[in-house]
Amino acid sequence: MKILAISGSSREASTNTALLKGMRELAPKDIDLRVFSRLDTLPIFSPDLEGDATPAAVRKFMGEVADCDGIIVSSPEYVRSIPGGLKNVIDWMVSRFEIIDKPIVLVHASHRGDDMLVSLRLVLSTVSQNFLEHLFLRIPLIGKSPDEIEELLRIPDFESQITSFLLKFSEAVHQSTKFA
Repeated sequence: MKILAISGSSREASTNTALLKGMRELAPKDIDLRVFSRLDTLPIFSPDLEGDATPAAVRKFMGEVADCDGIIVSSPEYVRSIPGGLKNVIDWMVSRFEIIDKPIVLVHASHRGDDMLVSLRLVLSTVSQNFLEHLFLRIPLIGKSPDEIEELLRIPDFESQITSFLLKFSEAVHQSTKFA
C-alpha cells in the first residue's frame, strides 16, 4: 500500500513533518508511507497554468498523488485557518482527476487548531468523495523539536496509536478500492 503524507507546513523544523516522518518509521512493512513537505516548491495556483502549461513541479507532485492509494494530511493552524501553502496544494488538486476518489485522512500534531481542522475537513470533503473524517489521529507535540518528536513517538502508547491508525486507514483504503 502506498500512502502519501502531506505536511501543511513548509517550516524546516515542522512539528507536522516530524510527526509524518515518525509515522513513516513506525508504519507496518506493507505500508510505504512517503512524506511530501516541500509546499514551497509549488508555484501559486493559476488556472492559466493548467493543462499543457502545468509546471514540472506540479506535474511531479500530481504524479505522486496519482501513484498513491491514500493520502494523510497533517497541518498547523495559521491564524485559525489552513496555511496558504497547503491551500495552494489543494487548489492544484481540485480541478484534476487524481484526487476525486482518493481516500484521505487527517492527523494533527497539536492539542489546539480546531478551527483550522473544521475548515480543512470541509475542503477535503469537497475535493474527494472519499474523505474519511471518522479516522483521525491527534498527538499533542506542539513546542517539541523533531528530535524530541522522534523520541516521543517511540513511547509505546503513541507507537500503538500510530500503528492502529495506519492499519485502520489501510483497511479503509482496501475497502474503498474493493467497491470502486
